[in-house]
Amino acid sequence: MSRRVLVGVALLGLGLAACDALLPAAPRGEEVLDGPIGGLNGAQLATFAKGDEQFNRVVSAGQGAGPLFVAPACGACHVGDGKGHPVFNLTRFGRIGAGGFDPMRALGGPQIQNRAVPGYIAEVVPSGATGVAVFTAPAVTGLGLLEAVDDTTLLALADSTDADGDGISGRVQLLDENDLLAQVTSLEAVVADGGPSRGVPIAGKYIGRFGKKGVSVNLLHQAVTAYHEDMGLTTELIPTDLFNRQVGNFASDDVPDPEISSSTVGAVVFYLKTLRPPPRRNKDSQEVLAGEALFAQVGCGGCHVSTLRTGASTIAPLDRVQFHPYTDLLLHDMGPELDDGYTEGVALTSEWRTAPLWGIGLAAASQGGRMHLLHDGRAKTLRDAIGFHGGESAASRAAFNGLTPVEQALLIRFLESL
Repeated sequence: MSRRVLVGVALLGLGLAACDALLPAAPRGEEVLDGPIGGLNGAQLATFAKGDEQFNRVVSAGQGAGPLFVAPACGACHVGDGKGHPVFNLTRFGRIGAGGFDPMRALGGPQIQNRAVPGYIAEVVPSGATGVAVFTAPAVTGLGLLEAVDDTTLLALADSTDADGDGISGRVQLLDENDLLAQVTSLEAVVADGGPSRGVPIAGKYIGRFGKKGVSVNLLHQAVTAYHEDMGLTTELIPTDLFNRQVGNFASDDVPDPEISSSTVGAVVFYLKTLRPPPRRNKDSQEVLAGEALFAQVGCGGCHVSTLRTGASTIAPLDRVQFHPYTDLLLHDMGPELDDGYTEGVALTSEWRTAPLWGIGLAAASQGGRMHLLHDGRAKTLRDAIGFHGGESAASRAAFNGLTPVEQALLIRFLESL
C-alpha cells in the first residue's frame, strides 16, 4: 500500500473519530418510548412494523387528507410515540344552555380543524361557544394493556358517591349507544370464560376509557375517530369527509372513500395495542423508593392507581397480566383550576379522566425538550402540574405542599422515574 493511501486511511479514521466525538450518543433503551411489547411472534412483529409505518406516514391532499385537518400524520402529534407538542394541540368547543351542553355540531363542533388544503377554508371557534378546551396529544405507549382491562375492574374502582369517605369519587364515563360504538365494540370483542368482558353496553351505555374525558371505548374507536377528526381521512366505519359548516359548503375530494383501508386501520390498531409500556429508570434507587412512599402517603395513589390487571386477550403478552400505569381510567372532578367550560359524555366541565403517569419522566424528550403537562399543556414542570390539582385532588396537593423541600424533591424524583 502506498504512503499516500496509508495517509488517506489515517485521515479518514481521524475524521470518523471526530464525527463520533461531535455526534450525541444514541439514547438507551430505557430512555425511549417506542418499540414492541415483548413476547410477540414473527407474524405479529410484521404487523407491528406495518402499523408503525402507517402510523408515521404523512398523507397528502392527493391521497385523501382534508379538506380539513389538524395534522397530516399520526406521528406528527405523537412524536416518538410520546406526548405531543402544543403546536399540534386540538381545540374543542361547545355551549352550555338550558338543555345541557351542546357540542355545536351544526357549526362544525365539537372539534376545530385549524388547517385546510390549498383553496379551502379552515375552521375557527364560532361565536356563542361558552367552553373551549385545548388538548395536548397523549403518549400512545402501553395502550393495549389499558384497553385489555375488564370493564368490571373499572366499575369496582369507581366510587361515585365517595362511600369510603376519602374525598375521591371517581366514576366511569358512560356513552350513549350509537351505530359506531356498536360496530367498534363488536369488532373488538374478546370472548373468554362465557362472554366478552369489555365493551358490553350497560343499560344502553358504553364505558369509555381513552381520551381526556374518556370518550373512546377502545383503540379501534380512537383510531378511526382520529383519522377522521384529526387528519380528515375516511374509513369504512366513518366514510364521510369533513367539511366546513361555518361557510355552508359541502366538500370532498377526488380520492375514493374509504381513503384508509380496513387493513391499514387494523395494522395501526395492532401497533397501538402492542407498543411496549413505558420503561422505568432508577426504580430501585433509595431516592426513588422514598419518593414512591411519599407519593402514597400524600394520597396521589387514590386516582393514580399504580397496579392494574388485564382480562382475557388474544395477544399473549396482554393476556391476564399485571402492569403499572398509575391511573384508574375514571373521571374525577379536578376543581375550578382545570375547568374550561367544555365537556363530553356524562363528564362535568371540571371532570377529567385520570391521566396515566407512566412515561411522564420522558415527556420532555418528545415535546421539544420542555414538558407540556395536563390536558392542555399549561404546566411546564411536575411541580406546576401538582399545583393545578384541585377538587378531589386538593387534599393531596395540600399534603404535598406540607412536605419539606427535601421530601418534595424525592416525590418529584419518583415521578421522573416513571
